[in-house]
Amino acid sequence: QVQLVESGGGLVQAGGSLRLSCAASGSIFSGNVMAWYRQAPGKRRELVAHISPLGFTNYADSVKGRFTISRDNFKNTVYLQMNSLKAEDTAVYYCNGLRSQFPWGQGTQVTVSS
Repeated sequence: QVQLVESGGGLVQAGGSLRLSCAASGSIFSGNVMAWYRQAPGKRRELVAHISPLGFTNYADSVKGRFTISRDNFKNTVYLQMNSLKAEDTAVYYCNGLRSQFPWGQGTQVTVSS
């Protein structure tokens, strides 16, 4: 069964950086567009960024220029480098396929203090 395990979150001051990782059991990455999502308290889960199997990327306007998504198909891992963090980036971050086709993991909490 596919499992997604997110890690790397934490508490950081505004302007700081974090790097999130998402490891998957099973070889699910090689043929799938993978994505990072986030859900802030009281808000709907939103798509942050996604990356194709060949490395083409797309970002939400709110994170463009600050976040970078990458992937390592051999390690079955997708990453999210987050720079210039803002208080509004505070959320639980999740990874999944672009169609949310895998069971959701527990996510990783990112808290940005202003």
